[in-house]
Formats: sequence, C-alpha cells, structure tokens
Amino acid sequence: MEAFELFSLDDKPLDVAGLAATLADSHAGALVSFEGRVRDTDGRRVVVSLEYDAYARLCLTEGTAIVREAREGVIAARCVHRVGHLAVGDIAVWVGVIAVHRDEAFRACRFIIDEVKRRVPIWKKEHYGDGSSEWIGLGEGAAETSRRP
Repeated sequence: MEAFELFSLDDKPLDVAGLAATLADSHAGALVSFEGRVRDTDGRRVVVSLEYDAYARLCLTEGTAIVREAREGVIAARCVHRVGHLAVGDIAVWVGVIAVHRDEAFRACRFIIDEVKRRVPIWKKEHYGDGSSEWIGLGEGAAETSRRP
C-alpha cells in the first residue's frame, strides 16, 4: 500500500519538493515530473486567473485508475490537481513518476497527464483581463457526460 494517494485534489498551493520526496526510492534511477502552470493567455485573450472545479468522487476514482494504468514498468507514480482559485504562474497539476530507467518514467508521466486531461471531470473558469470569464471543460470524455452547469 502506498504512503500517499495515487491521485488527489488539493485546494492549497502544491509543495513540489515535498511531493517528489514522497516518491524517493533507492531503486529509482529516474524521477520525471510535470508541472502544469497557469499561463497569462489562452491564445486569444489575456488571462488574469483561473478557477478549477471538480466532480471530486469521480475525479479520485478515475485519476487513481489512470495512475494505476501507468504503473507498469515503473516503481511509483502520483498526480495532484489543484481546485479553487489560482493566479498566473501557480501550479495547477503535478505528476511525478519514478522508475529504474528514464524511458519508462517519461512514458508513464506523459500517459498520466494526457489521460487526466482527457478523462477526469475537472473544469476551469478562465478570468480575463477585460473582466469577463468563461468555464471550459477539461477532458473530452468527461465533458460530454458531466458538463459543468
């Protein structure tokens, strides 16, 4: 049994060093991590902040399943996604994977973030520089069945 949750939601800023420390293992030759950060544009408009909301129970179930799927060939992996209000530059999602070799760690890390974005029911509300805002579904599969009202 892991000493940590494979997938979790957090409403506080993420402690990247602390998260990586939970994956320490003397057999690991590689630690690969990914930080998804809030950027200041969506490609069309100036973004001043984001707000994340989630269907928590389903997120935890599906997110945990994704991390378990990625575990073949790796020692350990985990993912944490923020919820609530985030400023530009804040870390919105963190994925960490340890493995004996880097190839497996990179593969698993990429799989986790891609599948979380595709399958986990998390929505973001972009707040724009002009004072407007818009909810945007994260995840094609989740958005169809559980679109935020």
